[in-house]
Amino acid sequence: MSALLKIRQLVKRFDSLAAVDGINLILKEGERRALIGPNGAGKTTLLNLIGGQLRADAGQILFRDRQITHAPPHVRAGWGIARTFQTSSAFSNLSVFENILAAAQAGHGWMRYAPDIQRRAEHMLTSLGLKQKADLPEIQLSHGERRALEIGLALASAPQLLLLDEPTAGLSATETEQIVQLLKGLEDVAMLIVEHDMNVVQRLADSITVLHQGRVLAQGSAAEIQANAQVQAVYLGEAYAAT
Repeated sequence: MSALLKIRQLVKRFDSLAAVDGINLILKEGERRALIGPNGAGKTTLLNLIGGQLRADAGQILFRDRQITHAPPHVRAGWGIARTFQTSSAFSNLSVFENILAAAQAGHGWMRYAPDIQRRAEHMLTSLGLKQKADLPEIQLSHGERRALEIGLALASAPQLLLLDEPTAGLSATETEQIVQLLKGLEDVAMLIVEHDMNVVQRLADSITVLHQGRVLAQGSAAEIQANAQVQAVYLGEAYAAT
């Protein structure tokens, strides 16, 4: 697989703090990579730099070998990068279907009423398990359903790269399983996933990057990361290493 995303010596400072400090990372097409690390490691900051919500102080971000380091978020979205956030970005006064339809038609102008756009939205509702809730306003959904809708809004534009920030945070075991199955079923989209639940990470990720103090501490498979002594000391802890 060819490289989809290349990050070279990326830096983001907040006053004297380097939240991202010279990170290098390559994500291949279709790859699912988890970003893990203790709080303050720079995980969400890195997603914000890739998505364009923050501007890098140094380094490069290349998407399909296109220089996007300083491109605004809407331009990156048009090139195939989608993002979810820890809080919902849906319109609370619109129905679930209207939210998906609005996301699916973004960038199509008056084509928003075209039958193919509506069919895509209807298919997305089925994939999300929200078909029975299509006519409900977003505000009436459960927390897990809102997380599914948030992922659906990101997927509606058919991205090549999906950035996921804590997709299972605050969910019950049943809701977490639903989100895991939803993400496992996605095809033709690479994922960069910030996630604290190591069970979710092991089930979803092809590879793992561990961040610590804004730098890459380790990269590898789940087994390699679990066996890494530095990771055990910094993040996973001896109790996890013994399991």
